[in-house]
Amino acid sequence: MEGRRPSAIWAAVVAVSTALVCVATMAIKIDIVATRGYFNLGETMVYTVSILFGPVVGAIAGGVGSALADVLLAALIYAPATLLIKGAEGFLVGFLSKRGAKLGQRAWSAITIIAALISGSLLGSIGAYYYSGEACIGIGHLTLTVYVPTWLWVCLGVALSVFIVALGLGAEPEVGWLVLATLLGGLIMVLGYLAYETALFGLLAALAEVPFNIGQVVIGLAVAIPLTRAIARRLPQLMERA
Repeated sequence: MEGRRPSAIWAAVVAVSTALVCVATMAIKIDIVATRGYFNLGETMVYTVSILFGPVVGAIAGGVGSALADVLLAALIYAPATLLIKGAEGFLVGFLSKRGAKLGQRAWSAITIIAALISGSLLGSIGAYYYSGEACIGIGHLTLTVYVPTWLWVCLGVALSVFIVALGLGAEPEVGWLVLATLLGGLIMVLGYLAYETALFGLLAALAEVPFNIGQVVIGLAVAIPLTRAIARRLPQLMERA
């Protein structure tokens, strides 16, 4: 995506990627009272388009798509910060994912196992503590009350770790680097919103949203890693032409 590219194809990729980020961000919304923010699934598409198409598309789609969702969901107070924070997140994920270190098989295996343990532990623990029990979830204009059992998050955490290890130690040893790239990009997002919300609402209120933002990161990579690997295998021409 970062070399020569027909302008029409590149513009189409940017437009579609931006729309995907916006739709994913708006699809499911869980309000966070302390900061007037909301939990969403936007990271799933921010990471997907960044890994597939690189840092420039990741920055534009991540920033513009997410900020547009804030505007459409009446979270206007967040839109300017979102443009910068999600743009930086998408850029870093795209940049790092395209520049994996040249390491031996043993080093890749170690990175993959560490990344798998971190990701699975975060998903299981944060999900079990913050997302278990009854929750009101906004899907478009609908609000649903659902019950999420603790064991579901534990199983999802274990499944994510097993998937990353199996993929990384099998066909694609570099998958551990992709996981680390998304975690580092996610760190930018978590710290960025922490700083912005501290300025607006104070440190205690801002800290209340941190676990939810970490949850977005882990769920985002849990979706983006298998999705991008499937797309890269089945549609390699998309990667070459884009």
